[in-house]
Amino acid sequence: MRKLGLCILVIGSLALMTVAQESDPNMSGMNMGQTLALPSPHASSGTGWQPASVPGHDWMISRGGWDLMAHGQIFVTYNQQGGPRGEGKAESTNYFMFMEQHRLWRGTILFREMSSAESLTSPHPGFPELFQTGETYHGEPLVDHQHPHNVFAELALLYTVPINKEVSWLFYGGPSAEPALGPVTYIHRESASEDPEAPLGHHLQDSTHTSFGVVTTGVVIDRFKIEGSAFNGHEPNEERWSIQLAPLDSWSVRASVAPTRNWTAQYSYGRLFHPEAADPENEKRQTASVEYNRALSGGWLGQGNWATSVVWGRKHKETEDSNQNSYLLESTLNFRQRNYAYTRLELVDKDELFPELQTHPSYRIGAYTFGGVRDLVPNHRWQLGLGADVTFYTKPAVLDPLYGNDPVSFHVFLRVRPGLMEHGH
Repeated sequence: MRKLGLCILVIGSLALMTVAQESDPNMSGMNMGQTLALPSPHASSGTGWQPASVPGHDWMISRGGWDLMAHGQIFVTYNQQGGPRGEGKAESTNYFMFMEQHRLWRGTILFREMSSAESLTSPHPGFPELFQTGETYHGEPLVDHQHPHNVFAELALLYTVPINKEVSWLFYGGPSAEPALGPVTYIHRESASEDPEAPLGHHLQDSTHTSFGVVTTGVVIDRFKIEGSAFNGHEPNEERWSIQLAPLDSWSVRASVAPTRNWTAQYSYGRLFHPEAADPENEKRQTASVEYNRALSGGWLGQGNWATSVVWGRKHKETEDSNQNSYLLESTLNFRQRNYAYTRLELVDKDELFPELQTHPSYRIGAYTFGGVRDLVPNHRWQLGLGADVTFYTKPAVLDPLYGNDPVSFHVFLRVRPGLMEHGH
């Protein structure tokens, strides 16, 4: 399977070499001989691409030829999940990222370190979330909870070398890193930037964003990128402070395109060896996504930004020969500088809600979130916002005795992050 992945990478690279160059209508102010403004690795996860126009909430300085950057986000939340299986909890979702970039030979090397204190701010079994599944606690599968993220969520480097004006080569990897599988993870997606909760489809779409052992290589040709990864497919265990290295037993390939500064899209495919500790299944995973971002500069909405993502994810369990699908639409509108409105709409197949049963039927769950945030302290150093959201659900009637007829969940939270960089990424 690894050889197959490498073959796909080589064949895809050769095929993309023949793609004709196109002009970008959003780049009319630039000389066409210049390199196109591609998505920045500072605004992504792993080697994924977000639109180049996404705003940057960062601190940055330059010292001795090094560009030093830091960003992150803290939500301090009261989380109330509805229905008989729901619960209320004060908690905090958070991450902190540091980046160091320098010229190296003919290319550029970028080091990234991402940490999270969620193992302290929402200790086991994690964040209450109706219908969420994935990973384990005390050897038992987590249900109706989202696991905390790891202390060492990313320890990786990215090295890029231009071959000519249109082609560059990349190498990425580390002991804690993200393979080329799925969209930019929800933690870093601009369209999810105001929502403190993980998508229900996380483990069908972007759960590999913390993998303990990743090697990725690929090529960028004009606005196209194709890459392949070998990685450790096991999900992290409940020891959130450790790095659990294992053989690179899984693989993935991904093709991405950034036709303009405002659009990106990707399709990826991977085979994961025994990803879930409590489930001996191997999985084949497919994802496809489209992301759109647009800066707002006038009109009745004033200055701001609009970001939207559409994501599809599927996992195929090989022994059971079963498929679970997930569909996500999320959008965040920043208007009149200090105001945010966001939504996340999901349909997700869940077959792990009752792990104690001998058979595991799949249920189609809908989750529909609507929320808003108001910046109380907006300046170039910090943004402090007050926000709230509410989530409604659809589900098969057979689940009513356990989850209630019409459960409703909500969050009330403070959000803290660096201020907006005027020059972006």
